[in-house]
Amino acid sequence: MKLYHHPLSGHAHRARLFISLLGIDAELIEVDLAARARKSPEFLKLNPFGQVPVLDDDGVIVADSNAILVYLAKKTGAEDWLPEDPKGAAAVQRWLSVAAGEIAYGPCAARLVTVFGARFDANEVIARAHTILGRIEAELAGRQWIAADRPTIADVALYSYIARAPEGNVDRAAYSNVNAWLKRMEALPGFVAFQKTAIGIPEAA
Repeated sequence: MKLYHHPLSGHAHRARLFISLLGIDAELIEVDLAARARKSPEFLKLNPFGQVPVLDDDGVIVADSNAILVYLAKKTGAEDWLPEDPKGAAAVQRWLSVAAGEIAYGPCAARLVTVFGARFDANEVIARAHTILGRIEAELAGRQWIAADRPTIADVALYSYIARAPEGNVDRAAYSNVNAWLKRMEALPGFVAFQKTAIGIPEAA
């Protein structure tokens, strides 16, 4: 199994984190984003969208970070991470959609401004980040995990960009439930950290 990734991509970190949590032995292949390697003809054969991560499971190619999480959970039979019952599956899907929507357009976009020089309106995306962090803070009131009574791929999908939100100048200090949840994620066996940069503001304790 091979994972095409970049260490500063939160989407790629989702996939790498879940691979590690599952204890899967995978070859990590770094894609040079600065050299636009993701736009090379060879890489575009793997993912025509020119994005990381991409999983190559002995010729089965899976692009998109959330799709990779679902694929790995299904392949390994990890029902704890992806419930099979309708209610549980729907709860997880709801938060995968949040990861692809509000997280991408909030804390992810804010971090893209500072780390990669993306031309978003910084104030707008920071405000979006605080809106979704506030909603997740409320969701975690009185519970340990976002979609079930145990960690699921929903937690994995949300983790990376929330953990590094301060790099996008998004202050997490007011979100005690979120910060406690991050620490629970980081205590899971097999956890692998998302590479830090020196950009942004100090992380909340």
